[in-house]
Order: sequence, then C-alpha cells, then structure tokens
Amino acid sequence: MMNTAKFLDAKGLACPMPIVRTKKAMTDLQVGEILEIHVTDKGAKNDLAAWSKSGGHELLKVEEENDLLKFWIKKG
Repeated sequence: MMNTAKFLDAKGLACPMPIVRTKKAMTDLQVGEILEIHVTDKGAKNDLAAWSKSGGHELLKVEEENDLLKFWIKKG
C-alpha cells in the first residue's frame, strides 16, 4: 500500500474536471508526496498521464477495476 498524502475522489466527473481537481489537489502537496485519484472517466487515463509528464510529476501506478481507474501521482 502506497503512503498517500492526499486522496481525490473524482468519480462521476467528466473531463476536464478530473484534471482540474488534480491540479488543485497537487498545489496542497509537498514535492515527493503522493496523490491518489479515483476516476470513472476513461479519458482521464491519457489526460492524467500527459498532465503528470508535462508538469514534471511522476505517475507511479494506474489500476483499473471495472469502471474505476485509480492513479497514484508523485509530486515533482
């Protein structure tokens, strides 16, 4: 189990809301801390990966459970 500093529930939100919420949540974290995000919007998979890379963050892990996508992003 990863030691997450913050949890973001973005289930039921359509793009671009998961990214908007993720950006906001990330501002509360210190460098090296991990944000766990749960989304149901499939488009978020590519969006979050691209956003993490462009923002200098590290997408540590993605898990898919039925309609639920879980992401762990380490703040860069």
